[in-house]
Amino acid sequence: MNVTTGRGGSGLLVTGGIYGVLFLLGAVEGIIGSFQYSRTAGPVPLAALAFCAALLVTCLLAGWGMSAVSGALVPAMGWIIASFVLSMPVSNGSVIITASAPGEWYLYGGTLSAVIAVAAAFGGSIRATRSQPRRSQPRRSQPGRSQPK
Repeated sequence: MNVTTGRGGSGLLVTGGIYGVLFLLGAVEGIIGSFQYSRTAGPVPLAALAFCAALLVTCLLAGWGMSAVSGALVPAMGWIIASFVLSMPVSNGSVIITASAPGEWYLYGGTLSAVIAVAAAFGGSIRATRSQPRRSQPRRSQPGRSQPK
């Protein structure tokens, strides 16, 4: 009887659910940031910079937690979609993210934060791949040579 034991497809379902939650987390950060980016401390767009830092940390931790570049990419995609959709003007002419200094810091800084996090996750995956020990191959005997005992 050929019976396999294991989780079946539940591991794939859990992984897909986690990626869905990471996408929603990035989208929620983008939605909240789109409405709160303009808070400043004098001339410094403090809220925009804080949201950029939050996105960077979220993407870095997601990439580390999932041990994959896609872990960093998925929340970044959620943030980019939410933020850039909300930055587009609507038919009545209103814009949520204005072309002000805090708005530009929020959009450009958030995009740069996402790129840095994805690049760091990619670099980490390359480093992890190179640092894994290679399997040793058994030595093959060559014809006409004796093998040491």
